[in-house]
Amino acid sequence: MSRIRSAFFDPTGARYGIPTYPWRIAPPHLMTLRQLAARGLRPGGQDVQAQVMWRSRRYGAPGVRVAFLYDVRFALPKRTATARQLEALAKANAARRTCPQCRTDAGYVLPRHLGICLDCARSSAGTQVAA
Repeated sequence: MSRIRSAFFDPTGARYGIPTYPWRIAPPHLMTLRQLAARGLRPGGQDVQAQVMWRSRRYGAPGVRVAFLYDVRFALPKRTATARQLEALAKANAARRTCPQCRTDAGYVLPRHLGICLDCARSSAGTQVAA
């Protein structure tokens, strides 16, 4: 194991407070939130069981990055939305797509900085330039 990987290998949690593993070395029963979600699971109220640490130079902030791990054995199935919740979401999304000026469904979420659809913004920008 390289020096960088061994710096993050702490399965007892003595150095970092919780069990810590280097990238790709964690036990198979410990998964990140994204990995649980891909299997249709959620943590189910359990606390963070361990973490994965690695060195990174991404996003302009060089240093150490961390991903928290949860035990798949204690994970629960994801909850499904009820029909009424799905209906409410559909109405909310339709409201975000409806232009208040021309009252049509734009087919996309309206830009918040404009507050209207792009066609209305183009036509109102043309009248402001002519004035």
